[in-house]
Amino acid sequence: MLTVRNEKYVLFGDCIPMEAIIYLLRFAFDALLMILIIRVWLQWVKADFYNPLSQFIVKVSNPLVVPLRRIIPGFGGLDLATLLLAYAIATLKFVTLAALAGESLGLLAFYIGLLVLIKQAGFLLFVIMIVMALMSWVVQGYNATLMILHQLTEPFLRPIRAIVPNIGGLDLSLLVAFLAMNVINILLSGSLPYWASI
Repeated sequence: MLTVRNEKYVLFGDCIPMEAIIYLLRFAFDALLMILIIRVWLQWVKADFYNPLSQFIVKVSNPLVVPLRRIIPGFGGLDLATLLLAYAIATLKFVTLAALAGESLGLLAFYIGLLVLIKQAGFLLFVIMIVMALMSWVVQGYNATLMILHQLTEPFLRPIRAIVPNIGGLDLSLLVAFLAMNVINILLSGSLPYWASI
């Protein structure tokens, strides 16, 4: 077995760069985390369960969520089992990446895991709003995916619409939401340790 170590690479028998392994791990953790966040989100907004996107999210996450639900019940309409699982995945992500770098986070991992969960949810909201805005320009008539995106974002955009009126029939709520999210991100980057680096 050939092992080569430097700042960027650790090559094993198959000569796989450590950077590639870290990239794949990040992708796997982030994809799973997004699926779990969307599942909690769908239940929170009481989205259409029979929508194809809802069905996909539920079926993909069921093998992990269903066993945990037997132990952790929901509370106030909130899927605590899925939420705690998402937090565990977010924490495990940075524990794993730190271990590969030869570092130990200790109790700090639980704090970083919470930040990752919150930031990933915000990033997901940002992406969904961008996709929804683009689809609204090109999709004509009813579209199942666009409908579920509207259901996911409505709790965030409705309060903005109540304050910011339409101008010439143009809905400015998305623009205001984008600006608000960027301002919040900047403020948190300057006030919360590790927020900017995760």
